[in-house]
Amino acid sequence: MEIITLSKENIEQEHICCAISDKKNQGGVELKKSWLTKRFDEGLQFKKMDIHGKVFIEYIPAEYAWRPVRADGYMFIHCLWVSGQHQKHGYAKQLLAACEKDSKGMNGVCIITSTKPFLTDKKFFLKQGFEISDTAAPYFELLVKKFKKNAPDPKFIDTAKGLKDGDKKSITMYYSDQCPFLNLYVKEMSAAAQELGIAAITKKLETAKDAQSMSTPYGTFNVFYKGEFLTHMPYSRKGFTKLLKEKLG
Repeated sequence: MEIITLSKENIEQEHICCAISDKKNQGGVELKKSWLTKRFDEGLQFKKMDIHGKVFIEYIPAEYAWRPVRADGYMFIHCLWVSGQHQKHGYAKQLLAACEKDSKGMNGVCIITSTKPFLTDKKFFLKQGFEISDTAAPYFELLVKKFKKNAPDPKFIDTAKGLKDGDKKSITMYYSDQCPFLNLYVKEMSAAAQELGIAAITKKLETAKDAQSMSTPYGTFNVFYKGEFLTHMPYSRKGFTKLLKEKLG
C-alpha cells in the first residue's frame, strides 16, 4: 500500500484523515492544514496510507514537538492512528517503519501514551521495541525506542508534572490547532460550563514553546478546574456537562 506524504505542494488536494468523515469539523480541518503547513519547515512529517480513512502518522524532531518533553536528538510522534476496518492489516507497522527510516542517525523515536482515550495505546509500541522512559501523573507515560544505546533517556519537562494552572474560580482550557477537533469541542465544553454557572476561559497555544510550557504532559489540550488539572480529553457538550456535575458532586 502506497504511503502519501503531505507537503506544501499537495496539502490543499489531500485529506488529513482524522476528520475525514466529520462534516461539522471542516473548519477545524482548515485550521489543521494551516498548522501543518507552518510546521513543515521544522521537519514535521504527516504520512498517510492511500486509503479513504483514518490511517496516518504525524511526527517531528522532538525539539519542535508540541508536547513538554526533553528529548534532544529524538524524533517525536504526535499521533499514530489506524481506525476501525483498517486495523490488523499491518498499516501501523508500515507507518512506524516510515517514521523510523526518517529518523535514521537520530537517537531514536519517542511518543506519549496513556491508559485513557485520545492517546495512543502503548501495547502496540511495546511490541515494536519501545520501552517506558518516564511517567507523569495522573496517567501519562513517555515511551522510547533507542537507536543509540548510550543516548540520554527522553524525559517529561519537570514543569509538566505540576498539574496546576488556570484561573482559581473557573474552567480554563488550553488548546491548539494541532488537532482538528479541538476548535469545535472547546466551544461545546465552554457552553456546558456556562450552563452550570461556571465561567470558561479559553487560551490558544500558538507555538511549540507554548505547548512545551504546559503543566501537564499532553501539551496541546488541557482543561483545568479551579486551577487543578481536570482532563486532556475533548468532550461533547453533554459529556462535559456530566463530567462537571460529577466534579461538583
